[in-house]
Amino acid sequence: MTQSPHDETPASSPEELREQVERTRAELGETVEALAAKADVKSRAREKAAEVKEHATAKAAEVKEHAAAKAAEVREQTTAKAGDLKAKASGVAHQVQDKLPEPVRDKALSRDNRTLLLVAVGVASVVIWLAAKRRKG
Repeated sequence: MTQSPHDETPASSPEELREQVERTRAELGETVEALAAKADVKSRAREKAAEVKEHATAKAAEVKEHAAAKAAEVREQTTAKAGDLKAKASGVAHQVQDKLPEPVRDKALSRDNRTLLLVAVGVASVVIWLAAKRRKG
């Protein structure tokens, strides 16, 4: 090289020359390390993969949290609807019971026929629910 690096003044003594050579070697070593790191495609690919994995893990946690919140909301709505349907079914059961003739009511309310009555109330509840759903839709 004819010019000294970084526009330094030429060394006036052998000691200054050694110092310049050492600085130049250190700078050159750093430059070579930086170039080697850029050229190490395998290492850069691993770093990128780790970055993508970290991003995907964070996104998965976010989606999981959102799904859990939505599930809780749906569960609350379902519980509320079930309570409403139960109340309506109870009301229908009382209406049906009140309109039944006395002998039929007594027989329906006996222990042997309690299951039949519950099934009838359940069917009536479903019918009412379907009718209400059609009116809304």
